[in-house]
Amino acid sequence: MNPKSVVVAVNGSPAAVNAAKWAIEEARGRQLPLRLVYVIAGPDVRAGAARNTEWELERAERALYEADGAVQSQGRPVETETAILSGDPAQVLIGQSQEAALICVGTARRGRAADGLLGPTAAALVTGAHCPVAIVRTNPDGSPTKLGVIAVVLNDDADNDEVVHQAMEEGRRRHATVRQIDRRLNSWVRRYPDVPVQIVAAGTGAKAAERHGGAVDLAVVGETDAERLPDLATPNCHPILGYPDCSILVVRH
Repeated sequence: MNPKSVVVAVNGSPAAVNAAKWAIEEARGRQLPLRLVYVIAGPDVRAGAARNTEWELERAERALYEADGAVQSQGRPVETETAILSGDPAQVLIGQSQEAALICVGTARRGRAADGLLGPTAAALVTGAHCPVAIVRTNPDGSPTKLGVIAVVLNDDADNDEVVHQAMEEGRRRHATVRQIDRRLNSWVRRYPDVPVQIVAAGTGAKAAERHGGAVDLAVVGETDAERLPDLATPNCHPILGYPDCSILVVRH
């Protein structure tokens, strides 16, 4: 494994393919390879003689081939590498995060689900990964969500400056508007004069969305929000409207 890479969890689903395509700009912006990882659940299938080993490996290879092909079809040159690993998917990916700049996992929008909005692997990553985590949402029909507003909350958490910094980097990387929900704004505007910024007071989420034209597509949050994320459902009281049923970037030190 390279000393640093942008890791994407691949499992053959449209959500995973969309996550791989979303991660292209992350790898390009960091000048790092894009590492596509398929995890076969269970013991080391390469070492054993399990009856389904050959089928599992073929499925993994096919999923990685499709994801890599989707990445290359975007016309955005990026170095890619692939890996087939085995074990508990969440723990394997947490292990991969130790040497990653970012780890991405795709998941479907789940609307007003009462049982939370993350699968077990994504939930484990947001609380246990050693690097930033991107949860990339996919529409119910398998199509990617459209890139739009990037939202971030300004608050008094110890890591908030880094969270806002990463939100502004995402705005620059993706040529997107950043919606800062708070009043402490001027210093970030000066540092990023090329990024459009919306001023939104906390508690005005629905009205702000109507006024500024569009729901949030990527929420950038810190470790405090990450700890609460696995137990959240919609609706809830988070300042970012629609959170967490949107793509999410969890910033870690």
